[in-house]
Amino acid sequence: MSRRPRQRTYHAVADINIANLVDVVLVLLIIFMISAPLLQSGIEVDLPKTRAAILEDEVTGVVITIDAKGGIYVNDVWTRLENLEEALKAEMVAENTTSVYLRGDSTILYGQAISLISRIKDAGIEDIGLVTAYEEKRGAGGSGR
Repeated sequence: MSRRPRQRTYHAVADINIANLVDVVLVLLIIFMISAPLLQSGIEVDLPKTRAAILEDEVTGVVITIDAKGGIYVNDVWTRLENLEEALKAEMVAENTTSVYLRGDSTILYGQAISLISRIKDAGIEDIGLVTAYEEKRGAGGSGR
């Protein structure tokens, strides 16, 4: 008696194995959580706080930053004060903008900020904005100081 080879039958599995999908999604979540703070401006400054109205529109322009040590950055790139005009004009041409926004640490001297604004105006730029942090209003029980 010879044995006949038995034919195997295969059935399609309708279940989706989501374990691998969950692993990939969790890894991506961790990567985005780590990289998100790095996408923000790299220069740490303690902006002065104010209750001025927050702009709702997205604004574009070149950002000049003065840190607590007096370092000057044009779009997060350190520059010397004597090279500020060149760097500023190059960035404005690269970004095709006429606006400049000044971010200054709250501990810098008033004279430093005014001197920098004067240099920006000497470069022929009139559209200058000052960047501040929003100060939350205190509750009714708090003092106004």
